[in-house]
Amino acid sequence: MATPKTTQKDLAGGYQFNVPIKKEVLTGRDVYPFGSIRLQLEDKYSPIIHEDLTLGSQVSYVGNRSVPFLRIFRYKEAFALKFVNYCLSKFEATTNDYVFDPFSGLGTTVFTSTLNGIPSVGVDKLPIAYFASKTLPLFPLLKKNELSNIWSSLIPLIPSKRPADIADDVAIMNNAFEEQTLLTLRKIKAAIDELPTPYHDMMLLLFFSILEDCSLTAKDGQFLRMKRDKATPDPMKAMGSKVTQVEEDIHRNKLLYPHHSIATDTMPDVYLGDTRDLSDIRFKKSPTIIITSPPYANRYDYTRSYSLELCFHFVKNFEELKALRFGILRSHIESKIDKTEVSPHPVITEILEALKEKNLNNPRIPIMITTYFIDMQKVIREWYRVLAPKAKVAMVVDNVRFEGELVPVDLILSDMAEAVGFKVEEVIVTRYKGNSSQQMKKYGRVPVRESVVIWEK
Repeated sequence: MATPKTTQKDLAGGYQFNVPIKKEVLTGRDVYPFGSIRLQLEDKYSPIIHEDLTLGSQVSYVGNRSVPFLRIFRYKEAFALKFVNYCLSKFEATTNDYVFDPFSGLGTTVFTSTLNGIPSVGVDKLPIAYFASKTLPLFPLLKKNELSNIWSSLIPLIPSKRPADIADDVAIMNNAFEEQTLLTLRKIKAAIDELPTPYHDMMLLLFFSILEDCSLTAKDGQFLRMKRDKATPDPMKAMGSKVTQVEEDIHRNKLLYPHHSIATDTMPDVYLGDTRDLSDIRFKKSPTIIITSPPYANRYDYTRSYSLELCFHFVKNFEELKALRFGILRSHIESKIDKTEVSPHPVITEILEALKEKNLNNPRIPIMITTYFIDMQKVIREWYRVLAPKAKVAMVVDNVRFEGELVPVDLILSDMAEAVGFKVEEVIVTRYKGNSSQQMKKYGRVPVRESVVIWEK
């Protein structure tokens, strides 16, 4: 019997599928309806999809927990130093390259590139991510006891300081801390704010790193959740412990990475900017490598997860926080859509049609999916515009599932990339994630890929 074939064409959008539907199972393919455009997309890219599960621990922050300096601030959406080194090796990067991370986050890409003596540039729209990315490379420049001496000089000054201003009209700030803890934190912040550069930035990053521990909250899923029975440390002791950690890392860094060094003339350029429009970014030359991971289309709102850090320094009030929330990449459930915006890809159209028949636990999910891929299409076009010829892209992405409907993010973004001129070289499956208990009860266990897509301009 001949293999059945279906065809879906959208020539205006640059997407074309005309491939046989295969019968073998590839993660989640058995849940697609016969003739599904998603199934055709899986078939189109199946020759270049392969597993490398050894990368599973490297595409998450877990791999940074013991890495000097990168362990200082827990940015749970980050990937690991080892992953960046893997990509640099895979692309045979040299000091002549120019590495770009358009979603710099913690700054692992620019930090690791700098350790290897490779020029780099990072961009992020979230202020705390921008701040972490530009500050972390400063730590390896410290001498032994340099930061300890700064902290020792601050300790006697803190009790008499006027508490620093915070965005106290943001609801979480009135509930996240015990009263005395909040007062102490504000006084520590006031003392840090009087420090000169670069000590101000380094101490401020340590301060941000203790906020969650000192609070009655925890970064949990898409929100910052209250934990009323949580035991919290004294802020002064928590800061002292962080300073000690830095001193340990100065020593450990030399032992673990004797060939790594950071020089002031190879410090990365980091910008507070929007990768959907890179026209204001001052690239030293056309980037030759991208190593990045965009926000996932999973409802997570970074302005909520990192609201403590944002409200202590980066926003003055709720209105500024709200403006930031609606200004970042539209990957969260509160994303707004313009009435002129429509599905940017036939697979998205198919998913939206399927979701119309579902009883969604949040009716805004279709809006989030649509706006996410509209934004990512803009992102991909900007990358193609600024990258050097033959430039390589390594991007970590996570597929998602809503009410049983799988969204193959890795393949949709790859198809968008191909439409603008990229060559899709590989889709590397690094691990499989199970769906939620509610989804399993209704639809069974279907693993969802977390992948690294490799493109070339």
